[in-house]
Order: sequence, then C-alpha cells, then structure tokens
Amino acid sequence: MLGESLTVVAAALGTAVVQAAGTQAWDGLRGGVARVLGRGRPERETVELEWLDRTAAALDAAEPERAEVERARQEAVWGTRLATLLESLPEDERQALIDALQGVFDQYRPPAEERGTGGGVHGNVFHGPAFVQGHGGTQNVTLGPRE
Repeated sequence: MLGESLTVVAAALGTAVVQAAGTQAWDGLRGGVARVLGRGRPERETVELEWLDRTAAALDAAEPERAEVERARQEAVWGTRLATLLESLPEDERQALIDALQGVFDQYRPPAEERGTGGGVHGNVFHGPAFVQGHGGTQNVTLGPRE
C-alpha cells in the first residue's frame, strides 16, 4: 500500500494532467505522459493516449455548471490510476516514473493564465487542492519524495 506522501504525489500528478487538458501545452504533454506511462510498450502508449483523449473530451463536453464537478472527477480518476501504477512498481522504478512525469510537466507546463485557479505544478512543487483519503485542502507537495 502506498504511503500518504506517494498518494498525494499521485493526486498532484493527476491534477496536473487534468489542468493541462485544453491548454496550448496539451499536445506535447499528452504525448509525453503517454510515453512515460507506456514504459516502452507501443500498445500501452496507445492505451494511455486514449485515456488522455477521453479526459480532454469529457472536460470539453462538460456543461459550464458541471465543469468543476467533471474536473474533480477526472482528477480523481487520474490520481487513482497513477496511485495504482505507482503501487505496482518497485521503489526505484516508482521514483523513476515520478521523475519522468515531472520532466514532462516541466517541459510542457501550460502558461499561468491557462491553468485556472486550481493550482499547478511549478518546478517540482504542486500548489493547489489535493484530495487525499476524502480530505480536501490546499497542499504544497514536492513531487518525487522518497518514502
């Protein structure tokens, strides 16, 4: 089972994916995230691209009054997917995956005006709401901590 800090990291990474959807940075970030999560397997990369595309489509299709609910739902989906993946990896691979995702986010960070008010990943710190084990609140989480 993942420790709380890695659960927060997974949630922060999931939030960063969702916040980037629909921004100018999306195409590059989408491809980078799919490559990292595909871990060298083209068929896995294709599956990840499909997940990313479904996320962007769901966010785009959300009615304005439901947009925040859909955003939160997508953040939870991605946080859970990433937590499950991290949990399945040995510690050294876990850290390598976190570092690789952080590199993608650093390279394709959306402009501040496109990220919205939910926070974001700046450098190696996520600023914004993180929902961990049913508790919401503003968190500043350094991505990539070792447990």
